[in-house]
Amino acid sequence: MSCMGFLTPQQRASLAASTPDGPPLSAFVSPPASEGKVRRVRALAASPAPVIRESAALSYHAPEEVLVALAVDPEAGVRRCVARNGSTPAGVLRMLAGDADPLVRGWVAANPSVPGELLDALGDDADPLVRAVVAWARGWR
Repeated sequence: MSCMGFLTPQQRASLAASTPDGPPLSAFVSPPASEGKVRRVRALAASPAPVIRESAALSYHAPEEVLVALAVDPEAGVRRCVARNGSTPAGVLRMLAGDADPLVRGWVAANPSVPGELLDALGDDADPLVRAVVAWARGWR
């Protein structure tokens, strides 16, 4: 049985109104992060535990200045998480593209937000793993 059978007439009308002339259902977005959420991400980023800082680095709600600070973290795992975060700004990804750790550079190449010119530059990376990630990333761009 379809879940459509459980919708009220008003819900069906709302659903019908959302497509095809209205916005697609997938266009609904979450509300912006609250100040409390951002405060918690800042607190996580200041933790002495690297795994907690990694959590902050992966947060889509991390402010840019937090990501900049975490991009120079002494722990490579934290920097890798910043590179993985799809919300990391291009300027921070550019910083990380020069990281000594090839896995950080590989995550920069795999990031869906990486600018094309940065991906091209990483295509000449000395590490074969980074070059392989660049080739893979070009396949889905």
